[in-house]
Amino acid sequence: MDVRLVFLLLCAVVGGCAHPKLAAGAVASGGTGVVPVAANGTLPPPERSDLLAETRPYYIGPFDRLVIDVVGIEELSKKEVQTDAGGRISFPLAGIIEAAGKTPAEVEQIIEQRLRAAYVRDPQVTINLKEIVSQVVTVDGQVKQPGLYPVVGRMTLMRAVATAKGLDEFARLEDVVVFRTVNGQKMAGLYNLKAIRRGSYDDPEIYANDVVVVGESQARRLFKDGLQLLPAIVTPLILLLRR
Repeated sequence: MDVRLVFLLLCAVVGGCAHPKLAAGAVASGGTGVVPVAANGTLPPPERSDLLAETRPYYIGPFDRLVIDVVGIEELSKKEVQTDAGGRISFPLAGIIEAAGKTPAEVEQIIEQRLRAAYVRDPQVTINLKEIVSQVVTVDGQVKQPGLYPVVGRMTLMRAVATAKGLDEFARLEDVVVFRTVNGQKMAGLYNLKAIRRGSYDDPEIYANDVVVVGESQARRLFKDGLQLLPAIVTPLILLLRR
């Protein structure tokens, strides 16, 4: 078959599969926004409150691993415990503690109260997270490293994608879906990474148990697959793809 004919057929297939390009400023959510431009081309440093706003309390869940220390009491220090399937832990002199749904600081207070009741003078308890199992986000689709990733602190959609090593070559930025369950109701939101990068709307927050799926650009995949079928040529073929 003539090379030019094959190329024209390939262009027709790719053009039919490509999605129409979004108009300038358009976003998948329908929102619009204005991002202020810093004066003199420099960004001001964040205030302390801005840095604290990036944090989010961590809630202990099933199968998380914790390291518990009681200051000054060697027998009760560096105790590594794992919550069971119900989110419970057992600690000497404190008994069984319902840790699921509580922050490490809240569990520290419970242990301190129980140690006081067991005649431990002025106990000071610290809990550190060693392994996070329950609070994770699933990132799937056209990313370089799909998988489960822990949610510690504040996570956003862009950060979740970056945690999965970024987008792969077939990713469709206008087609990113976040699945979430709220009060037993399954919900889904469609987002446009291009629009977020432009500042058209805020980078949405991602929470534990969310599922992020990055869509695929069929046009790009068909173009790459089609090139492999073409015979060797001496001049490059250029095809403009719209994502």
